[in-house]
Amino acid sequence: MHTTLSIDAATGILVGARQVLSPHYDARPPGVLPTLIVVHGISLPPGEFGGPWIDRLFCGNLPALAHPSFAAIAALRVSAHAVIRRDGSTTQYVPFGARAWHAGRSSHRGREDCNDFSVGIELEGADLIDYAEPQYRSLAQLITALCAAYPTLSHEQLAGHSDIAPTRKTDPGPAFDWSRLRALLI
Repeated sequence: MHTTLSIDAATGILVGARQVLSPHYDARPPGVLPTLIVVHGISLPPGEFGGPWIDRLFCGNLPALAHPSFAAIAALRVSAHAVIRRDGSTTQYVPFGARAWHAGRSSHRGREDCNDFSVGIELEGADLIDYAEPQYRSLAQLITALCAAYPTLSHEQLAGHSDIAPTRKTDPGPAFDWSRLRALLI
């Protein structure tokens, strides 16, 4: 079944998606439009899927004592525009026209601070665990909707977090099949 997603370009809201507003975002610099889509991978705790932890991290209320791995990240002020879960369901945390805090220190083709000009999409997953088929379909549909809403974006301007921050990040990792995604975007 093919689902068509749409984005209200005026508000940056993905119509029909679950909305959980993160406080960790701000305005893009004046005159800067999104030109890059960054694909990430996230699992909390590492290698585990499901649960409330991604919401809690992006909303700034991850309990440091809930898991040993959380102590190091609980105080981070991070977000993504959207997260696609293993079943393909999408949660939006930041309006697409705003600047989510997903990339950290980063650069793409010589341009620094990718948060300024990118959309960050997290896939619930891990570097060495295959991503699920529903995630590829949802990601392709979201990219298509983003390109329709924001003409400055294109299917050709995709990067992994590891591409824009190679000394710090490895996600979405070798388990992410870029050719599979590109085939869905044709």
